[in-house]
Amino acid sequence: QVQLVESGGGLVQAGGSLRLSCAASGSTYGSNVFGWYRQPPGMARELVATISSGGRTVYADSVKGRFTISRDNTKNTVYLQMNSLKPEDTAVYYCNFRRAPPGYWGQGTQVTVSS
Repeated sequence: QVQLVESGGGLVQAGGSLRLSCAASGSTYGSNVFGWYRQPPGMARELVATISSGGRTVYADSVKGRFTISRDNTKNTVYLQMNSLKPEDTAVYYCNFRRAPPGYWGQGTQVTVSS
């Protein structure tokens, strides 16, 4: 079992920045992938970014150049630095940890970007 605790969401004006954190505890050993997903109001959950235990990253086209995913393996923590935020980035952001799909999910943190 893996437990995930997210933090860092909030309300920000368009053009601003936020940094999300997600700390994992429990059975976090072995090759794995951390990911951030988001669910805008009334829409399906979508991929934002992932990072493997070896540091390989994948980004959604909509966030490339604005968001950066990183991880600290000594702390079992993943971060999402979000810059140049837009109103369309408004969503509940979820952390995911997996060694195989579907993995484990955090409780979600709200990010609201005002215009």
